[in-house]
Order: sequence, then C-alpha cells, then structure tokens
Amino acid sequence: VQLQASGGGLVQAGDSLRLSCAVSGRTFSTYRIAWFRQAPGKEREFVAAIRWSGRNTYYKDSVKGRFTISRDNAKNTVYLQMNSLKPEDTAVYSCAVSVGGAGYDYWGQGTQVTVSS
Repeated sequence: VQLQASGGGLVQAGDSLRLSCAVSGRTFSTYRIAWFRQAPGKEREFVAAIRWSGRNTYYKDSVKGRFTISRDNAKNTVYLQMNSLKPEDTAVYSCAVSVGGAGYDYWGQGTQVTVSS
C-alpha cells in the first residue's frame, strides 16, 4: 500500500484547507485510514480516522466540529477538510493505513500545514 498526501500550505487563522491522501496498491486490504500530525518538538498525534467501508469516523477532541474526514472509494482517496484553522494546528500532516485494525501499517510522507495568527 502506498499513500500520497497533498494539500498543505500557509494560511491565516480562520482559513480552511483540504488535505488529500491518495491510496494505491492493495487497497482492498485497507481497514481504516487516519490522519496524524506532528508539530515541531512534539510527538506525533492522532487527528482523525475513517473506516474504509462503513460510516465510522473518529476525531481528536480539539478538532471536532472544525475538521471533517471523508473518503471517495472510487478515487481511493481520503480527505481532511480543515475549517477555522488555528495556529496550534500548525504541523506536518501524514496519512496512514491500518490493515488489521490494530495500529497503522503503512504511512505516507507528510504535507506541511502552517497557520499564521
């Protein structure tokens, strides 16, 4: 499984961005896809996840109501719509695939999101 994240950029507080994660390879083995982020000097943290089939979504508390994760199975792509961005959302965002449901097995390269105040 290969993942390609894109869509990051430099925005102002209150702006929106949409990240994309294109999945290729053995996509039929995908159980769940998630977005993680890592800010400078901090550990990587979970942001949001979605089941590859079904409607289950999961969010970090601090992004609930502002971020929305969705998928387009026909395009093998998962999106992260980020609204009302805050400077504390600044980080490198990466997508990851869980095959078995326990942990994440495949990771894509990150895309930088920078939110200025």
